[in-house]
Order: sequence, then C-alpha cells, then structure tokens
Amino acid sequence: MNPHDTPPADRVVVAVFDGLRPDMLSPEVTPNLLRLAARGTWFRRARSVFPSVTRVATTSIATGAPPGVHGIVGNAFHHREAIPERIFDTSDAAMLRRAEAHHEGRLVDVETLGDRLAQAGKRLAVVHVGSPGSAHFINSRARANGHWTFSVHGTGATQTPEAVEQALALLGPLPPREMPRISELAYGGRLMSEHVLPVLAPDVALIWFNEPDTTFHYRGLGSPEAKAGLKEADRAFGTILDWVEAQREAERIAVIAASDHGQISTGSVEPLFDAAVAAGFSLSATKEIGEAALTATGGISGEIRLRDPADRATLARIAAWLMEQPAIGHVLSADRNGVEGQVEGTLSLGLMGAGHARQPELMFILKSGLEADPYGLPGLGAMTPGDVPLGGGMHGGINPHELNTVLIVARGDADQPGTVSQEPAGIIDIAPTVLGLLGVAPAATMVGRNLAKPAREEAHAQSYSAGRGAFSQTVEIVEQDGRRFILGGGQ
Repeated sequence: MNPHDTPPADRVVVAVFDGLRPDMLSPEVTPNLLRLAARGTWFRRARSVFPSVTRVATTSIATGAPPGVHGIVGNAFHHREAIPERIFDTSDAAMLRRAEAHHEGRLVDVETLGDRLAQAGKRLAVVHVGSPGSAHFINSRARANGHWTFSVHGTGATQTPEAVEQALALLGPLPPREMPRISELAYGGRLMSEHVLPVLAPDVALIWFNEPDTTFHYRGLGSPEAKAGLKEADRAFGTILDWVEAQREAERIAVIAASDHGQISTGSVEPLFDAAVAAGFSLSATKEIGEAALTATGGISGEIRLRDPADRATLARIAAWLMEQPAIGHVLSADRNGVEGQVEGTLSLGLMGAGHARQPELMFILKSGLEADPYGLPGLGAMTPGDVPLGGGMHGGINPHELNTVLIVARGDADQPGTVSQEPAGIIDIAPTVLGLLGVAPAATMVGRNLAKPAREEAHAQSYSAGRGAFSQTVEIVEQDGRRFILGGGQ
C-alpha cells in the first residue's frame, strides 16, 4: 500500500508492541505483523524519542511530540513542584493522581490524540495490558473526553473503571501475572476483538501489548520465554486482524502496528552512583528525596538534579566527574546554543528533543555498541544497578537498536502490495497520521507529520559534537519537515 494514495478512513486500529525491535520480526514468531506489512507501508527507519523509555514514549505517541514539548521527561523523575519529597514514579497510579491534582488535570499540558478526537466528536477506546502509568498517558484526559480505557491492573488503574467492569462481566476475572505475560496478552486480544471493535465500535481503537518488553528485561532478548511472549502478542494481534478483514468495508479501516522503543542487552552493571559518593559527592539515588545535594535516577540513561538549583558549582563538578568515567558515553544539560549545553562539554537537551521546564540539570547516557549479545543479536550496553539482571534487556539511551521501532501503516483489505519506506518516521508521527486518516486536523503542538501524505522536503542528516578535555561525544540526527530523529551516537 502506498500511504500517499490513501483515502480517508472510517476507523483506525492501533496496536503497540512494547519494546519490539523491527529486526526481530520473523515468519515463525510474528506472522501476523508480517501479514500486515505485506499489504502496508513499513517505515523501516522509524525512531523512538530520547529518553527511549516507555512512559515518555507513550506520551509522545499520544501528543505527536517529543518530551521537550509534552513534559513527561522520564519514567521516573523529580517533579519538585508536584511531589517534592520523592522521585515521581510515572507507573504508579496513586502518584499520577497526585501529580494530576497539582496540575488540575493538565500534567500533560498540550493537546493529545484523545483531545483532538473528542473535539471532533470521535471516540477513542484503549485496551492496555501495560503499567497504569502507560495506560494513563496514552489518553491522559480519557474521562473528560468521554472515552474508554481498560487497564489490566484493575479499576483503580484507569480513569474509566467501568471499562474494567465490562471486561470482568464479559471475560471473567483479570488474568494472573506471569512471565511471559501470556494470559494478559490473550485477555487483551479477546477484549478488543469480542467487545471493543464490534460492540463499542470506536473511531479509534488502541491496544497496548506489554510483550516483548517485560520478558526481554528479565529473561533476555533472545530467550525462549521472550519469543513465547512475542508470539502470543502477535497471535492476539492476529485475531484483531481477522476481525478487521471480515468486515464488509474493511478497506475503510486503517491499521497501524507500532512499538514504542527497542531494547539492547546489558553487558555490564556500572556502580556509577556508589562511585560518585566515594568521590566525595553528596548524592542519593533512592526514591526518597533526602538532604543530599544531588539526586539521581538510573538505567542505561538517567538524570541528575540539584537539591538547590542555584548550586552551579556542584553541577559543574559532577558534570566534569561524569565525563571522566569510562562508562559514560554522553552528558547533556540545558540548551546554550542549539547544540551545546550550558555546562561545558555537554550536548544540549533541546537538541535531543528533551528540553522542557521539567528537564533535569544533567542527563547521562552510558556507553553501548553494536556488538552481538549471547543470542547473536546486535546491541550491547551498560546499565546502573536495578532490578533487571545482568544480560537482561534495557532501553533508555540512543543505541540504534533502542531507538529503531516498528511502524507499519495499512488498510484492512488484503489486496494491496506492501512497500518498505526508508523515509524518516517515528512514534511522534502516529497521532498526526491517525488524525489525518480520519480527516481531523492535528494539534498545533504536534511536531510529527501525517505519514499518509508525502513529505514536503528532503531528509537531511547531520552529526553534532561536544566535549571537554579527553571526553568527546557525538549524536547523529536526521531532520525533515520540522521533525528531528536521533539515529544514534558515540564518542
């Protein structure tokens, strides 16, 4: 299918596979995703945002914009105004309610896909088997918009608990937690194909699969368990495709399959924060905000914030120390000139799409490369200590395999030949494309473009660098039509 010849759609179905790398699609494991690609346009160079973590990416899908626009700057970050005493865990339903109350229901303060649909008199229904936070951010004003969001975590994890009650009446008790999330995937697939699509019949129906991300983390990218989780997610997706294809006017239903980010395997665990404390810094990486001068969050990437934002001397010292650490690949700070950060040697958070009023004073990215992991998959990196075991999958940085996402746009009929596009594209294009397919104008803050229309200009790739002393860092970026996608980076 050539999306540039696509007439308007009556309905759009979106399926998101959390953490799925496009190079892991195969006839044996993902026949239904490939079935869609065979008649759609597969944007093979599609990209996530930085930091490439789920709730940031979820909000970018919903807003058609990077975190520098929507303000959800990490899976966990210190939001001084809303939750001053601890790190804001954006997966936690109670903490989300507290932050939303502080912002009077506008934690995400730009218009979203759900907002635009509601303004046009159209409905969005979401089946979500990921975290409560991700279910929240995909339509952060679902109740106000008159929409419907099911969360597999129960009535307390959604603004529309009646959605869970309807699922319970139809399908019985919520599925048990297991690894891989086979039962949750099957439950979500059934809810979509047996209730949401035929009964609720929303203009846009979105399902979020929590695999392969969960099992990638805890069993490894190439593990039998990860393959089983991905295979079940694809099977559930297949039941949705079957329903679409069985409709009399299937050609009027558009289907988008996507992932929010990729993953790479972890080859080392770096005790970065312990080393900082040993070097004399007053730094805390715990959830509670204590008396330390610096707070930090970790993973493949992380943030460092000042307890006293005016303490620029401490900021300069910790930045210089980070640049001396062998495991550090990139250090970022508030924008100075569009490329460099305000702290000497750093790159700009704005350049990376992460510059926002809620941005931290510093962000770091640990080194990674394209070496093969134990399963033969390219992409190996370092992480700070956490609950993911050594060898498990991680994401959050700018390794190409963390950033490269699945993005396929197709019609419900099976008569069109598929194509592969090398045009720049990404998760910020999903909302504008959904709206464009339905004939609804995007929000002014939506940076992404409608992929069903041709690009206005040629893509332009460029390398940006910064450094201090022996430390140097580079990021590769492609730009087109006012959009910026990170291709990768190094030293």
